[in-house]
Amino acid sequence: MADNLFQITFYEEKNFQGRSYECMSDCSDMSSYMSRCQSCRVESGSFMLYERSNYMGQQFFMRRGEYNDMHRMQSMGMMFDNIRSCRMIPFHRGQFRMKIYESENFGGQSNEMMDDCDNIQDRYRMSDCQSCNVMDGHWLMYEQPHYKGRMMYMRPGEYRSFRDMGMSGQRFMSMRRITDMC
Repeated sequence: MADNLFQITFYEEKNFQGRSYECMSDCSDMSSYMSRCQSCRVESGSFMLYERSNYMGQQFFMRRGEYNDMHRMQSMGMMFDNIRSCRMIPFHRGQFRMKIYESENFGGQSNEMMDDCDNIQDRYRMSDCQSCNVMDGHWLMYEQPHYKGRMMYMRPGEYRSFRDMGMSGQRFMSMRRITDMC
């Protein structure tokens, strides 16, 4: 293994067999490198995997480890079996801050978060989260309480409408900071 901060290797077959593709940065379209992905190995760093090219569709967070059967990943919350793009998640040291809003365009009730929240309904009495502003750190947002269901990676920036991001009908009920220990 090279001495890289970010490295993931995808394999076309289970148990790290078949043609492989090694990735050490963002990749917007893996289809030219391999037809499918049945296993992968994260040597270092963390990555977000996407169901479609250009970082679109369903997402799944991968940390250092060996994943010998992507179909078995569904028991860990992965809702798809076709990986077409991946994005490395930079290490973040320092504070985490995100402001969540009940409505699109930063409307309705809002709350600023600096740590994980396993249920926005219980903690903030918010029934929904439709927009957010990530000021510091990198976050994962989940559609169900207790970090379950589909997820979305949020890096620093303003997100005025999750619906406009292709997340129509999806609501987010829990949020977790992406830390080295995540």
